[in-house]
Amino acid sequence: MAHHKSAKKRIRQNEKRRLYNRYYKKTAKTLIKKLKSIKEKQKANEMLPSLYSFIDKIAKKGVIHKNKAANLKSNITKYVNSLS
Repeated sequence: MAHHKSAKKRIRQNEKRRLYNRYYKKTAKTLIKKLKSIKEKQKANEMLPSLYSFIDKIAKKGVIHKNKAANLKSNITKYVNSLS
């Protein structure tokens, strides 16, 4: 266990950030699942901008890597375009 004050603080910060990141990652996964459960192109297109925005925000905050964000957006776009 850490003995220095700064190390103890770092442990507290890491735990707080871990929970923060976990919440936003889980929310993103849930939104993507919700979008992929939609079978109508019109509804999926309406949901797409808000999902893009959310993914961009968490990438900017460093919750996910920017390339992962790009890959997620690419995959959901392919899915929406495949709908008829």
